[in-house]
Amino acid sequence: MMGKKNQYPKSKTRLKINTLPLLAVLAILISAGLLVVSINLPSVAIPASTGLKVSPPPSAHPLPPTLAQWQDQKNSGDYFDQVETTQVGYLVWWQFPVKVYIETPGIKNNTYAHKWFNTVFKTVQEWNAYLPLMVVQQRDIANIVILRKAPPLQFSPGDGFPRARSAQTSYELYTDDNVLCHRFTILLSPSQTGVYLEAAARHELGHALGIWGHSDLPTDALYFSQVSHPPPISPRDVNTLKQVYQQPTYLGWSLVKIEGTGN
Repeated sequence: MMGKKNQYPKSKTRLKINTLPLLAVLAILISAGLLVVSINLPSVAIPASTGLKVSPPPSAHPLPPTLAQWQDQKNSGDYFDQVETTQVGYLVWWQFPVKVYIETPGIKNNTYAHKWFNTVFKTVQEWNAYLPLMVVQQRDIANIVILRKAPPLQFSPGDGFPRARSAQTSYELYTDDNVLCHRFTILLSPSQTGVYLEAAARHELGHALGIWGHSDLPTDALYFSQVSHPPPISPRDVNTLKQVYQQPTYLGWSLVKIEGTGN
């Protein structure tokens, strides 16, 4: 069973919530067969009678070799201060290669669907230079699912009308043998083509790989707005990604153990 999706990073929005009680709530509900959305959980005191022990503080995973070997000779800087953390820490992957599913055009699909697939596949190969990725044909085993689907309309406070979007990235949490895991879904509009589809796929995949935030420079792939001449993955993008993967997280670690319950 999966949890409600947490959508798209909001620039410079950091939630200040007491993490340990929150994770204890998460663990109790998971042990009862429920999956919980961490992003909306309140801070709740846990009675001592539950017998619940929260795991040690979040820890960083070893850097994947591709990022460990990365060196920016020009010291281009980064935008790590714009990357959001969550109640479960930074959204990093710890098992490689990360499995990516790209919606495959059916036999009856037109040439636009095949061009869409090839363009998205190309952006996966671009990011593969910095994090090991593998395109898979089975959606149910993928860590990141990319769909040729228009995102739902977005309603913003104060707006009298909905706004269309060309892309959307969201994640959900689940557990596997008491280890906290996550899964990403990317929606890319079928109407996007050419360099703009390429830029959108590159940008959204950057979010799904752990850059849960936006750059403030239009020369970066994770720039917050679409530009007329979309840039490739920049050294600042990779510098930021490397910093993210050096940060602590609860993802990939055992969250809790229950004592006195027979579990």
